[in-house]
Amino acid sequence: MKFYRHLTEIKAISFDLDDTLYSNKPVMQAIEQKMIAYFSALPILNNIMPAQQNFLDVHFWSNFRHQAILKQPDLAHDVVQVRLVSYQLGFISLGLAEDIAQQQAQAALDYFIELRSDFTVPEQSKKLLANLSEKYILIAISNGNVDTKALGISQHFRYIYHAGWQMDGSLLKQKPASDMFTLACHELAIKPSQLLHVGDCGRSDIQGALRAGCQTAWLSCYDVGMPLTVLPHIEITNVNQLRLLFE
Repeated sequence: MKFYRHLTEIKAISFDLDDTLYSNKPVMQAIEQKMIAYFSALPILNNIMPAQQNFLDVHFWSNFRHQAILKQPDLAHDVVQVRLVSYQLGFISLGLAEDIAQQQAQAALDYFIELRSDFTVPEQSKKLLANLSEKYILIAISNGNVDTKALGISQHFRYIYHAGWQMDGSLLKQKPASDMFTLACHELAIKPSQLLHVGDCGRSDIQGALRAGCQTAWLSCYDVGMPLTVLPHIEITNVNQLRLLFE
């Protein structure tokens, strides 16, 4: 554990989810292979382009993700909606009628979401959350769409924030935008400086939290997020090291 800035009073702790409480890279790699198999097995595609669907990988769909965001920039903040629109555009490009493309896109999205939370969170992360929740308010702040209830960790969080469009029609922008940090502090009735945010990405988590006025703990072990351009309050190489701060 390294200290770069002086820590002050902490009333709540927020956690990024992917690549903070668990390694997300192998999860997404496995999902990509399953999605390729899913698309390859679609009868409706076999009818129009037999035995060629194995090219429907992440690179194929990323072109349509780019198109979707160009048309509607706010889609970049909602990983669920941008995936849905990307699938729709991709299916249309393969020759499906628009209504059929929408149906197939929704079915593919439903399958992806089912896979997205089908893994096991490490026991040390679960125990850490259980222990910390006895002393502090815990919240989750994520740019992604993983289901914390399916993972068996939702009970430890007072609030869980996901970027994207909310039930009331408002848009919470992805980190490093301050939307989720600001909303969390407002709903917890605390000052931003009283929130310690824990995350792996130097840009989304550390820059974002610091800009919002929060304290930060950078987790460096997974080496998948953007590198640091500004120093966090502390650096940890294992999320379980947080125990040392609060014993």
